Amino acid sequence: MYIKRTLEQTFLDASAYYPVLALCGQRQVGKSTMLNAIKEKDRRYVTLDDRTALRLAQTDPELFFDTYGTKLIIDEFQRAPELLLEIKKIVDAKTLSGDTATSMFWLTGSQQFRMMKSISETLAGRVGIFPFSSFAQSELAGIPRPAFSADITALRTLKPVTTLSTVQGVYERIFKGGMPKLNASRIPRERFFMDYINTYLERDIHDLEQVGKLTEFHNFLAFMAARTGQELKYDEIAKNVGVSSPTAKAWVSILERSGIIFILHPYYTNITNRLVKTPKAYFLDTGLASYLCRWPTSETLESGAMSGAFFETFVISEIVKSYYNAGKDLNLYYYRDIDKKEVDLLIVDADGISPIEIKKAKNPSDADKHFSVLKKLGLPIKPALVLCMAEELVPYTRDSWLCPISLI
Repeated sequence: MYIKRTLEQTFLDASAYYPVLALCGQRQVGKSTMLNAIKEKDRRYVTLDDRTALRLAQTDPELFFDTYGTKLIIDEFQRAPELLLEIKKIVDAKTLSGDTATSMFWLTGSQQFRMMKSISETLAGRVGIFPFSSFAQSELAGIPRPAFSADITALRTLKPVTTLSTVQGVYERIFKGGMPKLNASRIPRERFFMDYINTYLERDIHDLEQVGKLTEFHNFLAFMAARTGQELKYDEIAKNVGVSSPTAKAWVSILERSGIIFILHPYYTNITNRLVKTPKAYFLDTGLASYLCRWPTSETLESGAMSGAFFETFVISEIVKSYYNAGKDLNLYYYRDIDKKEVDLLIVDADGISPIEIKKAKNPSDADKHFSVLKKLGLPIKPALVLCMAEELVPYTRDSWLCPISLI
């Protein structure tokens, strides 16, 4: 069963003015499935998981395109960066001949740490790059969403996702996550994630120079899942995993570039030197994180010590996915100063800052206590949101609103 993806139309629109599009995201989030669902009848599909196609791509790129054509989906493209120069040659030749060089190549890759650098260097100005992730809850509910906005008028137009209307329902969704195969088939959750981890370690990680022992990397992965939503402290990671600090930093970069985690940076300004500059890391799929932490059920996760961290991770990841699905740049930050005053999320644009707090409670107390510290930043402060388990969008104070997470 194919579940429609929110990015589909944005991707097709971009294909009308870019010769090359790249869809990048972690393994098994549905990249090739979406492209095959929306492709034209005359667009061919080839995967570089096929040894014959891979050998041809690596040894004779010109013959590869003579064989498969130039209106093409190339899956797992990072396996053959040798194709990039030939793609550039084909696109430039078509442009010089006066033909319209658009909608030629659609590329997918599950190893952004290899793919992104090569593509952006070789195909500058010729490629549109789209991050992609597992299902947002709005996609599973069949309710298209724009990039999340804290604008009250915009929020009032949204239809709530009913599966997120109760705490129990939220933690069921946190526990399962958004992986397409897990949500569109009857595969047992434990079986799926066990296979997923093995595939990720063996196929995407094993041959990287920065990764030596896979056992240590697996321990690192589990440690990072247990620290989702917390500040990145490389010395702490290194000490607990048994690697050097530079190795810990390199491995965090691998997780980010392969779409496993999202790095939320602190908002920083030269106006004050009292701001914390340490970023936070959030898993983009909470099902994967809860599996790595060995939580046995959604109920134990809900009542456990990491309940709040997973709730915050879930909300942040859903907001990030809404930006990915709309094809928009992220303008998300968090605030923390040396006095330990913190605001969970800031949406920053040309009009000012929208502060957001994330609370598991239905009627949180003192949720707005740190919003006032943002005035020192010297930017207009818009009405704030408290994303929580409230039943409806209602005023919290004159300057802030309670917002149900069913609207993210």
